[in-house]
Amino acid sequence: MIELQDDRLLVSFPELHRDAQCRVSFVRTLRIPDDNRTYPLPAALGRFPLHHVDDFANNVPREWLEHGGVLFPMYQSEAMWIHFGRPSGCPFAIKVAAGKINAVSGRDWSPGLEGSPQNYMVIPAQPWLDGFSVHKGLIRQFVAMPLGEGFTAEEQLTGKASHGGLQIQVFPMRSECYQELLKRRATTRETFSFGLRSARSTVGSESMGLAPGGLMRQEIYEDPHGLDVWDTTRAARCFVHLVNSVAYREITGCAPPTEPVTADHYREAFIPWFEYYGGDAKALEGAPRLAELDSVAAKTIKKGGKSAEPVVLVDEAKIVKLRPRSTGAVREGSAW
Repeated sequence: MIELQDDRLLVSFPELHRDAQCRVSFVRTLRIPDDNRTYPLPAALGRFPLHHVDDFANNVPREWLEHGGVLFPMYQSEAMWIHFGRPSGCPFAIKVAAGKINAVSGRDWSPGLEGSPQNYMVIPAQPWLDGFSVHKGLIRQFVAMPLGEGFTAEEQLTGKASHGGLQIQVFPMRSECYQELLKRRATTRETFSFGLRSARSTVGSESMGLAPGGLMRQEIYEDPHGLDVWDTTRAARCFVHLVNSVAYREITGCAPPTEPVTADHYREAFIPWFEYYGGDAKALEGAPRLAELDSVAAKTIKKGGKSAEPVVLVDEAKIVKLRPRSTGAVREGSAW
């Protein structure tokens, strides 16, 4: 079951146990320069407002109603990242696709989970996803672009602008496997939480998709549990439609969010940058298919345009280092 609460998707499987809940939100952020240099993680600048597609049945394309799900607005060339959270300690496997191109493996959308190459992420080990996995430890930032102009990953890989948006699918851990995990946690000191990253074709013309932007340092982690622990019979999925800011007002009657923050505003407000270290978690190799995509800047130049990327200077000494936090059993210590 998926519910919309406070501009977040609450995914739950109450038939399994009360801990089987996780949250997915879509976060505004700074668009990093698309200049082939690598950048740390920019901060969260607020969640995008989410709406049920069904609430605006008379104002959205017929295909959106067939897909169901939710919608939210983005400005052209605006960046975003996806935050994964959970109120309990239950792990989940999560698949993310953009225009039905898997953001982790680079393959076309397919049902179920795959282990080679891994086509999903595991939370809480993976607290967020900022873009397309192109190399080990590197992603290209999610950047919104109009469908039909050839920028999106979907169009570059399929030659079509058929879907756009994001596709999210969540798989819970099998109940018996979760019970075993709880027993291990009761006797070991494990890390499950993470530091906060905050202040961190038939588709209509209003639709947008995600294109690869600048390079960012972010690891996508291997599944530490293995494929067999996931209950693939109980998956929940959601189609997330992206709409441009002008059409958003026409569809919903609501004013779109303020325009994206610029690099100058980000610097002048002393907003921090972040690095996340996953402890002993092993990072996946990037997807060769995604690594071959043209970034927005490269595609603009190929189309005869000019790409003027802002200069962003990051003081590496002031980057906030985030690491998993210890939870579960409290260590008693030896000296009293």
